[in-house]
Amino acid sequence: MSLYTRFTAHLDTVLDALEAEGTLPAGLNRKPVTVEPPRDASHGDLATNAAMVLAKPAGTNPRALADAIVAKLQALDEVDGATIAGPGFINLTLNDPTWRAELAAIHADADDYGRSDFVQGVTVNVEYVSANPTGPMHMGHCRGAVVGDALATLLEYAGHKVIREYYINDAGGQVDVLARSAHVRYREALGEDVGAIPEGLYPGDYLVPVGQALAAEYGDRFVGAPEADWLVTFRTFAVAKMMDMIRDDLALLGIHHDLFSSEAELQAAGKPEAAEAWLRAHDLVYDGVLEAPKGELPDDWEPVELPLFRSTQFGDDQDRPIKKSNGSWTYFGADMAYHYQKAQSADQLIDIWGADHAGTVKRIQAAVAALTEGKARFDVKLIQMVRLLRDGEPVKMSKRAGNFVTLADVVQEVGKDVVRFTMLTRKADAQMDFDFAKVVEASKDNPVFYVQYAHARISSLGRRAQEAGIALPAPDLSLLGTAELAMVKLAAQFPRVVEGAAQAREPHRVAFYLNDLASAFHSWWNMGNDDPRARVILADDPALTATRLFLAQGIGQIIRNGLALMGVAALTEMQ
Repeated sequence: MSLYTRFTAHLDTVLDALEAEGTLPAGLNRKPVTVEPPRDASHGDLATNAAMVLAKPAGTNPRALADAIVAKLQALDEVDGATIAGPGFINLTLNDPTWRAELAAIHADADDYGRSDFVQGVTVNVEYVSANPTGPMHMGHCRGAVVGDALATLLEYAGHKVIREYYINDAGGQVDVLARSAHVRYREALGEDVGAIPEGLYPGDYLVPVGQALAAEYGDRFVGAPEADWLVTFRTFAVAKMMDMIRDDLALLGIHHDLFSSEAELQAAGKPEAAEAWLRAHDLVYDGVLEAPKGELPDDWEPVELPLFRSTQFGDDQDRPIKKSNGSWTYFGADMAYHYQKAQSADQLIDIWGADHAGTVKRIQAAVAALTEGKARFDVKLIQMVRLLRDGEPVKMSKRAGNFVTLADVVQEVGKDVVRFTMLTRKADAQMDFDFAKVVEASKDNPVFYVQYAHARISSLGRRAQEAGIALPAPDLSLLGTAELAMVKLAAQFPRVVEGAAQAREPHRVAFYLNDLASAFHSWWNMGNDDPRARVILADDPALTATRLFLAQGIGQIIRNGLALMGVAALTEMQ
């Protein structure tokens, strides 16, 4: 139980007592009550809005209620003082033994410090990447892949059961184009001079080995054959090869999915028909005619009766067709069925989409609300584009890849950890510049380096104490001063950061917090440059050395735990 969770429990006990005394009526909604750090550290260590949010429904004055709460909180052994600010905010100052005990808890819990079970038993399906299986992963996919993977890990750490899912879009026209592109490379592998790749096909060299594999498998059997004879075979073969390539590319980032779901298999299993039948049974699909497009009508437009989903009942701006005029499923119709399938095995759904899909969010939210009867929480996280730069200039595209920069090339150049950390240094819905020079720069302006360097510095302290031959006694935490306890207070916020990031579905919060913690540690370290007695390693004071080393190692533990949530290794040495 984290310090913040513990004090929330203390506050609940106080409110229970006030109910029993008749100061508060029973049954008040306490969900809006919070326990968190005050905005101004000079106000204390913890703050609660309990009196502010409960006074009105209790029919009392916030200040009077705050007085009653403070009288009981002051009796807690851990509380040094409790004050009321403004109209009724309550600030608490905790005593030093409480913070020393929290440092000991960090060491005792180790890798589990910050882990919680506040949502135990809730299954979340996180679908991310889901790129068309038509080529290798490129940097357009990278940010969503990292955000989705870090979010999945964060949710697990917060107590969720998580399903990591990849949706294979293998039923659209793009996979037919892939099959035709592979056929060109197949003929090329058999010795034909195919010349320039025809317009409209995928030109990347990554299809060369696919063509070679097809040639090895089928010989010249399909060289002059009509397309109908080989299209399905080549499509299935090429998609399988592309998915192998995609899995390999994702593995370079340490990303592995639990489940790969095929759109083609979904449709073959009749899942869209099942979803439509359910919706019709609940009067949520009807046959109707879409309104004419606004402005001048296209020459080929004509009113056609189509099956329409009543998405306006769930917040969308118009009802949506689930089938085309030729009877095939619209993308929305198939996607609706896919989400219906996901909801069968999960309590909550999260989709990680590129920002270019923003226009379809409302309709799929409407579909999920309808198909789950409002029971499943559904979030769509939109990921903004990443602009690749080299020394401030846009990076040239790759001919081998077919006019894009591959994820594999970027990881090979700067490393997995740099890529993953950098992708989490901004909110997912904010655009990002990825400058190859800056992301590997050894400077405090580079958060990747700054956090890793803090951990490496901490790791060096134990080695330095050993090299100095200092016989270290057990740490005496009473030796920790104000500056040291300030770092413990910041470290103790980690469980709260994890819980808040999980609830908000925002893994970047962990990166922001780690940067703040690293900054506090570096500042503490640098105090030793001005005052030798402020250094961690003091050859003539083994007791203080052991205590400060214990503190530094506790900070290192928090950094390791945070980096693990981001899928980033904690370095012990840096060149």
